[in-house]
Amino acid sequence: MPESKFENFIFTIIMALLMVYAMICYNIAINIGGMTDQVLRMAFGELRIMWPTAVVLEMFVMERPVMVLTRRVITEDMPFFLVLLIRCSLTVCLMCPTMSLIAAVLFKEFHEAGLIGVWLQTAALNFPMALCWQVFFAGPAGRWIFRKLFRKKA
Repeated sequence: MPESKFENFIFTIIMALLMVYAMICYNIAINIGGMTDQVLRMAFGELRIMWPTAVVLEMFVMERPVMVLTRRVITEDMPFFLVLLIRCSLTVCLMCPTMSLIAAVLFKEFHEAGLIGVWLQTAALNFPMALCWQVFFAGPAGRWIFRKLFRKKA
């Protein structure tokens, strides 16, 4: 996958876009009671804030802890698929609660219920969606897009 800092930056941009847009749509759909075409359009408003936030958070805050945690649970003899699942799930384990906190502060009405309660509820609702979306769609789609952009010439 990414072999340079530039490639890593592009890969992060791709993955963040795929994850953030889907998670924004998911949260809007929960708030309004279902998925509609309007949700797909409404998500672009939050995307302007949350996509750059996710890129910066992933590149400068979460990347190192995810790599450290991955190295702690991965052995050299593990198959690639298992490594991929652990890497994806560890990224989701760190990014989901963090992005849920940012979304709760920016977009949720937490004054009556309290920020901690709203944040925990948001993270609990987001986590299964984020994990499944990452493992089954965003991860494979992001890697496919990245390979198309950075196909090595033989």
